[in-house]
Amino acid sequence: MPTVILVRHGRSTANADGVLAGWSPGIALDDSGRDQAAALAARLAALPLAAAVTSPLQRCRETIRPLLDTRPELPVHTEDRIGECRYGDWTGRKLAELTDQPLWATVQRYPSAAVFPGEGGESIRAMQSRAVDAVREWNDRIEAEYGPDALYLMCSHGDIIKSIAAEALGMHLDFFQRLAVDPCSVTVIRYASQRPFVLRLGDTGELAGLAPRERPAGQDEDDAVVGGGTGAR
Repeated sequence: MPTVILVRHGRSTANADGVLAGWSPGIALDDSGRDQAAALAARLAALPLAAAVTSPLQRCRETIRPLLDTRPELPVHTEDRIGECRYGDWTGRKLAELTDQPLWATVQRYPSAAVFPGEGGESIRAMQSRAVDAVREWNDRIEAEYGPDALYLMCSHGDIIKSIAAEALGMHLDFFQRLAVDPCSVTVIRYASQRPFVLRLGDTGELAGLAPRERPAGQDEDDAVVGGGTGAR
């Protein structure tokens, strides 16, 4: 199966202001986020990306814009299911105001039980389900069109990426808050037929080592390398 490069959007104006943006319109990258997006395009330069898939929200579209400027031929698709969690009445509020809410403790300790209040608020379980379904379906689509060794990019949001990574790691959703995914960080998962392999988690460094390379003789794609791999060559 293909390898998906999950990119969290660069730092947004809401991140800088400590606001839970959710699906609020007009949330752009700030100056730091624009610098992160420009650097991301350079970090990805050595990788043969088959396609890019993005959340419809502005901050994600702005994050991949420098990449698309350098690769105008790269197919781009919008996927609502990797859009931000729908936080309901919490949307647009300061994080500092939410820490006293009873639901805050649930989100921190037992997120699988958390349902955000108000019209349109969703549960964290529903958020994870739609996001994982989207990745699995895009894996099939990318493999059918570009082959099993294809690399493709998804630009999404922190809680979405953490929930996808938790599922790939076999973690209960109640543990997903243990994962850290900074703005414009990269989390990389290779989906083999028997298990996913998490290759990077919240990585902000170089990415050239993710380029496809020949598999050692006799090693199946589902095999973990006993003793550890040899790394990039």
